[in-house]
Amino acid sequence: MPNFHTLDDVDVNGKRVLLRVDLNVPMENGRVSDATRLERIAPTITEISDKGGKVILLAHFGRPKGRDPKQSLKPVAAALAEVINRPVAFADDCIGEIAENAVAAMRDGDILCLENTRFHKEEEKNDPAFVAELAKLGDIWVNDAFSAAHRAHASTEGLGHKLPAYAGRTMQAELDALGKALEAPKKPVIAIIGGAKVSTKIDLLQNLVSKVDALVIGGGMANTFLHAQGVGIGKSLAEKDLAATALRIFEKAAAANCAIILPVDAVVAFHFAANSPSHAYGLDAIPADGMILDVGPQSIERIHAAIDDAATLVWNGPLGAFEMTPFDHGTMVAARHAAERTKAKKLIAVAGGGDTVAALNQAGVADDFSYVSTAGGAFLEWMEGKPLPGVEVLKV
Repeated sequence: MPNFHTLDDVDVNGKRVLLRVDLNVPMENGRVSDATRLERIAPTITEISDKGGKVILLAHFGRPKGRDPKQSLKPVAAALAEVINRPVAFADDCIGEIAENAVAAMRDGDILCLENTRFHKEEEKNDPAFVAELAKLGDIWVNDAFSAAHRAHASTEGLGHKLPAYAGRTMQAELDALGKALEAPKKPVIAIIGGAKVSTKIDLLQNLVSKVDALVIGGGMANTFLHAQGVGIGKSLAEKDLAATALRIFEKAAAANCAIILPVDAVVAFHFAANSPSHAYGLDAIPADGMILDVGPQSIERIHAAIDDAATLVWNGPLGAFEMTPFDHGTMVAARHAAERTKAKKLIAVAGGGDTVAALNQAGVADDFSYVSTAGGAFLEWMEGKPLPGVEVLKV
């Protein structure tokens, strides 16, 4: 793994610390409905505060086109104060006189949240003048927002060229977990990749076949691979125009000595709805008017066996239509099996992506995995082998 400066490498006492965090949390009726991301960043905030640093939070919220009160960080700052159980001041802008005065009024250990950086279009353009305005407010920059690290924006990357740069504790944990999963993993390594579409994960699959020993493909995307092999998949969701792409991935996997594990049977229904009557069929008997909505019992056994053979598991995407019972079964039992192996210290299991996190929570095992990344796009781009600007700038 590359080296990164962390909070262990700096004395923050008396320093103005520009701390980039992820405050892009779900809101309902003006209140934060899921505080997971706030809980994740709490240790970094409280550590800097306890060590006498002035914590100046930088974050975006949503995709505003200019200043928009509906996308203000003010209610998020209030929710954060509840999570960390200490006051969080708020400034109505992230640059200029308002921000400068708010920072000047801070005492050591104080916490201040600046307004949504994306209220300024220069943020997403990584505009040098805007970066300079932000940099004036701090002595050092700490990036704790892995989820925004795939963006080269002013607050996520630009500041790393203007101020001494450090990884926060959340970023440090993420990079450590991801390093153990794919950069320098304990072998054998298995990846479980699911979800609806191959088209959104072509780069991911092509990168993984050269990095892992076995690749389990599930969800709607498995249907595209089955179709490419000539299996009749009835009315199942599939991207039939990507059959040639699927065959190329098979070839690349064979050349890299990576086993591709596809379903050998499937749970089929005739209506895409929860609790629709369903039945398990072998692949040679999928009804022409049926839809594959989950992996079948024999496929689950194969997936469990693959997990048992592995020392490291990377998971992104569900194995079936997990939002609807009973088509969540394959994902739930595989997740619980992986969690049991992890708890028994026989597996390092790292998972990420929105649907994956939701599925692991649904299975009640998110806390049992070695690491669950709340970063969506950044986690996917990292798995695709792409450099992340917000991480690259932290490298020593």
